Amino acid sequence: MENADKIILSQDAFQKISALLAATSSETAELLEEELQRAMVVPDDELPSHVVAINSLVTFVDLESGKETQVTLVYPHEASIDDHKVSVIAPLGAALIGLSVGQSIQWPMPNGKQRRLQVTAVTPAPI
Repeated sequence: MENADKIILSQDAFQKISALLAATSSETAELLEEELQRAMVVPDDELPSHVVAINSLVTFVDLESGKETQVTLVYPHEASIDDHKVSVIAPLGAALIGLSVGQSIQWPMPNGKQRRLQVTAVTPAPI
């Protein structure tokens, strides 16, 4: 995959996601681990508001289909398809974490297809 742009993560999210990955074994976990390696980690209070973080409301577009989708990125125990809450260790969540508005990523999905997703808006988590 040609995802060379840096992603940005808060220190807290980096530590929690790293701990989750230590207990998870899957292709998505391996890809997310690669994403963590290219991350710029910043103090929690310095994470820019335009970056996809845990509990952010994220709007993104599938660049192939043009379909726009909105989800909230959460930790696994909070995930809910009905509430559009996507786990950070699910393929979609792993693709979006740390991206900034305007950034895109090519990522494999469970159906075996590669999707190119672009973040179009981020609403930070309520404090």
